[in-house]
Amino acid sequence: MPTSNKFILKAYRRKLRKNLTPAEAFLWLHLKNKQLEGRRFRRQFSIDNYILDFYCPSEKLAIELDGARHFTHQGVEKDKVRDSFLKANGIGVIRIENKDVFDNTVHVIECIKQSFKN
Repeated sequence: MPTSNKFILKAYRRKLRKNLTPAEAFLWLHLKNKQLEGRRFRRQFSIDNYILDFYCPSEKLAIELDGARHFTHQGVEKDKVRDSFLKANGIGVIRIENKDVFDNTVHVIECIKQSFKN
């Protein structure tokens, strides 16, 4: 299993938590405090050198919110490498477009719930 929450990334993770994107802040309102079927989610959690937007340890599930930079050729390639690494280490990945968090919140929450093992 890769290293979780590397100390060297701690300051950067903290900075990211203090400066969430609007979509991250909005989704966090639905994930924090075990609101989603009792699952605990972590914000800006690192696995090896990757910092995940949200991570549910009990489900081994990463939720990544994608903005414009993810839809460039370079962004798509980076995401493929990242997702392959996570999947190879037993971590599922859900990618959600930022605008869907606002426009289709109920659907986004349902997609997350459906990915739970039990």
